[in-house]
Amino acid sequence: MRSYDLSPLFRSTVGFDRLSRLLENAMTGDEAAASYPPYNIEKTGDDAYRITMAVAGFGPEDLEITAQQNSLVVTGKAKKEQETGQFLYRGIAGRAFERRFQLADFIKVGNANLLNGLLHIDLVREVPETMKPRTIQIGTTGTAKPALTQQAA
Repeated sequence: MRSYDLSPLFRSTVGFDRLSRLLENAMTGDEAAASYPPYNIEKTGDDAYRITMAVAGFGPEDLEITAQQNSLVVTGKAKKEQETGQFLYRGIAGRAFERRFQLADFIKVGNANLLNGLLHIDLVREVPETMKPRTIQIGTTGTAKPALTQQAA
């Protein structure tokens, strides 16, 4: 039997936690290699999520967050910096990046904060009232209203 690695799908989706849990339980696979920049996706409440990205070296003016229908794009533009010395080892990446996340229906981007080299993006699921389940009252035959009939003129 073939085994499929679906971890790349789960790494870039938010709000599909029920589906991802089902698929993760049904299939096993190795974790895919980390990509740049590293990030976490966490569930902070019943309908709340947070994406945290490690963007050391980027300031608010270097980052752009674009929310579209069912999509979130985070872009980092690298700055040209003058080298003041000779690097013996360069381990801090400063390259440009674009990270795309697929969002489930009704996931809205709340706010974003940059603190200590970490970009925090808060997301919330807002289901419209018309899409929420509602309870229908059941009447008895004694309380039902008779159907209206038209009178012949």
